[in-house]
Amino acid sequence: MKKANRIPSISAHLVDQTAAAIEIMQHYCEAHPGSPTAVRSPRLFIRSGVWVALLGPSVEEGIIGIGATVEAALRAFDQQYLAGLHPPAEWSSRRRSRSGRKGSSYPHVQA
Repeated sequence: MKKANRIPSISAHLVDQTAAAIEIMQHYCEAHPGSPTAVRSPRLFIRSGVWVALLGPSVEEGIIGIGATVEAALRAFDQQYLAGLHPPAEWSSRRRSRSGRKGSSYPHVQA
């Protein structure tokens, strides 16, 4: 009887890869319980060999983290999420320089 060469199916590989990614994400969330990843639970997927963590309807409209590993993508997601909460340094410095003037630090708001 001839033995068939068994090539692992692509779907079995994806299931293994997905299960491993979920486990890595769970460990990441346990290690960083207050992180945006732990609180917001972004979707995690792989595209062209790169891991993507996405919160939102699309890459164009959402917050994303991209990395060579699951953990790198989650760290990048956390950084991007937190960067969106803080104003850029340039805006902050302009606001501080205006705060010495009488009135609001926002030009369209009158004190």
